[in-house]
Amino acid sequence: MDLALLRPFVAVHRAGSFTRAAALLGLSQPAVTSQIRILERQLGRPLFLRQARGVTPTTIGDELAHRAAPHLDALVGIAESGLGEEPSWRTLHLAGPPEFTAERALPALLELTGEDGPGFALRAVFGTAEEVLDGLACGHHDLAISTARPRGPLLTATPLCDEEHVLVAAPRWADRIGPDAVRLKGAQALEDLPVVEVHESLPFVSRYWASVFDCRATATGSVIVPDLRAVLACAVAGAGLAVLPRYLCASALEQGTVVALADPVVPPLRTYFLVVRTGTLAMPHVARAHEWLQRSATVWC
Repeated sequence: MDLALLRPFVAVHRAGSFTRAAALLGLSQPAVTSQIRILERQLGRPLFLRQARGVTPTTIGDELAHRAAPHLDALVGIAESGLGEEPSWRTLHLAGPPEFTAERALPALLELTGEDGPGFALRAVFGTAEEVLDGLACGHHDLAISTARPRGPLLTATPLCDEEHVLVAAPRWADRIGPDAVRLKGAQALEDLPVVEVHESLPFVSRYWASVFDCRATATGSVIVPDLRAVLACAVAGAGLAVLPRYLCASALEQGTVVALADPVVPPLRTYFLVVRTGTLAMPHVARAHEWLQRSATVWC
């Protein structure tokens, strides 16, 4: 087997496409396709099944990627750090949801300091669970925070913490429906209230309604803003009810600028995962950040 062919192979496996892999590698698509065909001839087995949109790995392709990718990542790390530099000083590329990453993960990582600093530079990007996991698999990130547990052997997920969701609104809306209305009438008591959400599909409200009220949410979003911090600001301003993580609205609840409309026995929870490419915890800067976030998360729940 020509070891030089493993890099384009892993790139295709992660990207799910010859075209996307070629862009990541800075090569032409025909060049990458040719390299994969040569590797398949050398192994005597097909590594990918060609489809109308991209490729899917065969069982042999998955096995080879699982075994080769961690070692290839480690070699790339050595090449990028250089022999004359301190190998532990690297850039950690972190990806995650904007609110949780900004409010929880980044402050925690910035505490990772000492006389010589944390041992790595830090770059962060925000995205949906699908975006951050795809970026991690393609090698754009070193560490991802996701609300979805990835499947397959190339990514390894570790539960980080659970967040509790709270149904809140400005005091005037609570006064309008009355103190016991939600306890007595359930979701029916909230039918006339406007809703603030991050998306038209009402992901937080729908999840809360299903978990607490055992029914589908029938409301439509009055205000849609793609950031939970903006949702909180709108709720404080009186735009309507919202479902928010408790860590994000705890101060507003304490100050009384919003109030909880319900107090369920079992509140809805959402789990966050720390995700890495399998094998990359052998890299000191990734391992240190991973361990520190896990340690910090013990006081977040």
